[in-house]
Amino acid sequence: LKFRLAGYPRKHNEGRVEVFYNDEWGTICDDDFTLANAQVLCRHLGFVAATGWAHSAKYGKGVGRIWLDNVNCAGSEKSIADCKHRGWGNSDCSHEEDAGVVCKDERIPGFKDSNVIEAQCWVPRVSDRGQRGWAMQAQCWVPRVSDRGQQVQPQAGWPSTPLLPAGRASCVSRLLSPHRLFTERQQLNYRLHSVSCAGTEVHLSMCAFEFYRGNSSAACSAGMPAVVSCVPGPLFAAGNAHKKKQRQQQQQQQQQSQPRIRLKGGAKVGEGRVEVLKRSEWGTICDDRWNLLSASVVCRELGFGSAKEALTGARMGQGTGPVHMNEVQCLGTETSLWSCPFKNITQEDCKHSEDAAVRCNIPYMGYENLIRLSGGRSRFEGRVEVAVGTGDGDQRRWGLVCGEGWGTLEAMVACRQLGLGFANHGLQETWYWDASNVTEMVLSGVKCAGHEMSLSHCQHHGASLNCRNTGTRFAAGVICSETASDLLLHAPLVQETAYIEDRPLHMLYCAAEENCLASSARLANWPYGHRRLLRFSSQIHNNGRADFRPKAGRHSWVWHECH
Repeated sequence: LKFRLAGYPRKHNEGRVEVFYNDEWGTICDDDFTLANAQVLCRHLGFVAATGWAHSAKYGKGVGRIWLDNVNCAGSEKSIADCKHRGWGNSDCSHEEDAGVVCKDERIPGFKDSNVIEAQCWVPRVSDRGQRGWAMQAQCWVPRVSDRGQQVQPQAGWPSTPLLPAGRASCVSRLLSPHRLFTERQQLNYRLHSVSCAGTEVHLSMCAFEFYRGNSSAACSAGMPAVVSCVPGPLFAAGNAHKKKQRQQQQQQQQQSQPRIRLKGGAKVGEGRVEVLKRSEWGTICDDRWNLLSASVVCRELGFGSAKEALTGARMGQGTGPVHMNEVQCLGTETSLWSCPFKNITQEDCKHSEDAAVRCNIPYMGYENLIRLSGGRSRFEGRVEVAVGTGDGDQRRWGLVCGEGWGTLEAMVACRQLGLGFANHGLQETWYWDASNVTEMVLSGVKCAGHEMSLSHCQHHGASLNCRNTGTRFAAGVICSETASDLLLHAPLVQETAYIEDRPLHMLYCAAEENCLASSARLANWPYGHRRLLRFSSQIHNNGRADFRPKAGRHSWVWHECH
């Protein structure tokens, strides 16, 4: 049995319950429905519990069969099939009685739904004593291979032809370096053979393949271990020539009038809310039927690998503007999201609480090994230390970053490189985090645009260090956060409510203390006379994934008679 939430308007943890039975999606009738039924269904969907349920097609009428009616669960059942009901497909209901559930927005630990792929791959590892073993890495990358077996430069970071030609005797083993393949051929244990991919699968496990049974060490007699060699996409290629070519490509894209796509709201490279450009206006995508195939088309179009996760329910924050697309249904073969079938929608169909997002597979670059934090109260804060001398023959040593000119943009890059999310603060003095024996200043003049993947990609003084205050108390620091607020001013309201007003000075003492008046007010004859003010109402929305908090914490707030 498979289950999904559908309908609108809804959040990602609520909706009409649809069940996949006998190769067909259908709904559940609300007759005799209880919270215990919702508990069982929410666990099916990967949530820890149910907080409520809905009747009378609150989330819209479904289509197809009504699979279950008069469902009666105790609440402890492992499957809805274990509950009492009238039998599959036996119902006297119409779709006006479709049941829905509201689940607690907390996932069951370790739950993997159909929209999440966790790739694993094994690579050879040699221990300090020279013993061979295997180490697991988080992501696997496979390049495009031609019919002659030659490696081909991937286009937009992904193959457009089959990874391994169908029908060829190809074998997949745990990877070894190519120069050792021939000498160690007999020692390999083969797991798979006859792997046949279309090239559009989101993961190698989605391809057709066969397992070796019996003595796997004697297998693959007609072939050799499959070896892959990966080429980084333009975003990850090192060198100025690649960056120059990348800028040229971006300029060409801007000159073309075709619709474009971008990711917003993500803390890391390759993740974010999906936004598309239509009629010169950026908008979002509704998460109805959003899955890994469609998410992978987005990732590949942007130059990443396949999608690791297809996120629903505005998990990367709510966007602004129109919702341009709904029920996107890609096959996985498309080169652009605009080539996929989708529905144009009205504002009543979808809200920004249903904005779709993605997490893409990206190459492992090892940038997080070149930076660390020290002295903080948690792993999310501390003085920034960077590794230098990592070239050929150089011994790595750790040093500090000059705090002069260090700000939020630089902190954003540092937090991204550390894999710790967003930057809350970039600190120019860190005397209160003086807990490390690292005292040498090795980097100064750091100036970032905010989008870089590593501090080494930002402008800096290089080897010619130039820092007025080289003491450790003036070393740069950061406070990172996995989530962040995203404030949006309601600009039309400001325009609609603005007006001019004359106010007597004796009513403006508080405004003067708060520096809300022009500097010339100091010369006025208080409390006589008046000031002419521009007055307006403001409304600020927080579309981010964290509460907005003032820069000064509660511990430093003071009583003020004006407020």
